[in-house]
Amino acid sequence: MSGSGSPGGEKAMARFADLVARLDDEIPLDEAAMLIAAQARPELDVGAELARLDELAAGCPEPTLDGLAGHLFGDLGFRGNTELYQDPDNSYLDQVLRRRVGIPISLSVLTMEVGRRLGVGLDGVGMPGHFVVRHRADPATFLDPFGGGRRLDVAGCRAIFTNLGGTGWDDAYLAPVGPRAILSRMLLNLQGLFLPANLKSAAWVLQLRLAIPGTPVAERLGLARALGTLGRFGAAAAELDRVADELPDAEAAAVRAEARALRARAN
Repeated sequence: MSGSGSPGGEKAMARFADLVARLDDEIPLDEAAMLIAAQARPELDVGAELARLDELAAGCPEPTLDGLAGHLFGDLGFRGNTELYQDPDNSYLDQVLRRRVGIPISLSVLTMEVGRRLGVGLDGVGMPGHFVVRHRADPATFLDPFGGGRRLDVAGCRAIFTNLGGTGWDDAYLAPVGPRAILSRMLLNLQGLFLPANLKSAAWVLQLRLAIPGTPVAERLGLARALGTLGRFGAAAAELDRVADELPDAEAAAVRAEARALRARAN
């Protein structure tokens, strides 16, 4: 377990930014995912939620891939939420633990993090349209947490891609992705759910996305401007100034002027 207590909104955001600034393989995915949930529920006790993952692992009768899948998806009944797929709670790890339903990526995070506690190494695989996990000890073996934890091979993964309407399969779709990419995808999913109707929630999602290093300059500009339209003038201006530092002089001057205009609106 890592982290403790209920960090609340601003503290949770600062803690998230601290975690994602680390080297990718040093980011505690479980805690970072719980901090996303803490933005929706500032009273969330992140430490207690992480302890629940410890308890899930402790209850697994066999520390193997089959034992993990049987425990989570057989004994405990975790499953994909096919009835209310668009429910934001499907993306919050604390709610996935409580309701035992989720979407592919949140169920994959659950599987990876319980597996890590058991010594069963799993990597996230972000195929277009669907998320699965890959067995680190046997990279030709995959699990589909949304599909009840069923085992897949490469052909099975490709079949999911095709059944979802995908074309132009590339084996590179099965390359493992790290915590930053996983967290970015979770936030992008939430952004799609919240915009344009839920602007308050969309604002914190944008701020968390901006905290993740490696986001291209053009995308950061778009996120910062979107944040400004949602009334987060100070945060948007601060990000525009950071982006301006990376631009050629002429472009930088225009972006800094945007930042000044946003700060004027905040006063």
